Amino acid sequence: MKFQQTVLVLNGPNLNKLGTREPDVYGNSTLAEINAELASMGEKNKVHVECFQSNHEGEIIDKIHSYSDNADLIGVIINAGALTHTSIAIKDALLIFKEVPIIEVHLSNIYKREKERHFSYISNLATAVICGLNFHGYIYALQYLIQVENGFKES
Repeated sequence: MKFQQTVLVLNGPNLNKLGTREPDVYGNSTLAEINAELASMGEKNKVHVECFQSNHEGEIIDKIHSYSDNADLIGVIINAGALTHTSIAIKDALLIFKEVPIIEVHLSNIYKREKERHFSYISNLATAVICGLNFHGYIYALQYLIQVENGFKES
């Protein structure tokens, strides 16, 4: 089934190892489980959710570029992993989404971790930043994008 609205979910390095890599920090859910939940939620709301993960910065940038002229894109959810703190190139690529909300997600609370994780090149572009809520952050981000696109306005 083809839906007219799309949300792009981008995941950076090492997130393919969720569920086995530091479960005390990142939880027990795998990226496949998170992606399946997002796809199911999207389908229920008639929104296509495209999930993409790469351990390579250039591949993430190429995926962003592939959506530069996509009129059906209603939002981007990004967990760039460690690239959050180092990649001006990903930040520059995200600048193509002038009218598209960007939600930055982190499974852990980056502000309770090492100092080098406290800075994000993405945050100043993001509509919102969700951190420390484990996989729920992705769910809340998608829920927000669906509600905003369908006219839900906060009072």
